[in-house]
Amino acid sequence: MRRTLLVGAVLTVAATLVVLLSDLLDLKLESVALLGVAVGAVVALVPDRSPLMRLVGFLAGFGLAWVGYLLRAGVFPDSTGGRAVTVALVLGLCVAVAAASLGRIPLWTTFLGAAAMAGAYEYTFAAAMPEVLSTSPTAATSLLMTAAVGFVLVSLLAPRDADAPATRRERPAKHHQNDPTALDDMMEKSK
Repeated sequence: MRRTLLVGAVLTVAATLVVLLSDLLDLKLESVALLGVAVGAVVALVPDRSPLMRLVGFLAGFGLAWVGYLLRAGVFPDSTGGRAVTVALVLGLCVAVAAASLGRIPLWTTFLGAAAMAGAYEYTFAAAMPEVLSTSPTAATSLLMTAAVGFVLVSLLAPRDADAPATRRERPAKHHQNDPTALDDMMEKSK
């Protein structure tokens, strides 16, 4: 409980400092400070695969969403159909990245990266679609900078596997989500 409060307090102070320093240094991070810091913290907090693989998944989804915006601006029509194709393409590629990694990259991280980019950039994109080449790098770097703050701070402060609750540690290895025999074992027990 103390570690949770510590992580929360440090993250709150860090996000506040990001906003204050951004204004002072004219970095223009204010609009994505909460989104970025919180998303970075989530990637660091969720104990699913290694931190590196969670980060790779997040960056893959983020990059795919960015490419999606470039395609929306240059290839697909500015219509409901064009937006639908882009969404399907980005999410499908997020699934493909996770599947191609054979379970090393968690699917949720690719989705989170894509959603973070969309949350940080959709409004700006819709307001000035032809300017995607000049506005998207600003949105992307702002989001990545603030997400890095959340990820690094929480990675340093969050509980390690040894600190995980006992119920998490005591789960038998054969029931790990990627073990194809787990379902077979459960079916045998039900007979």
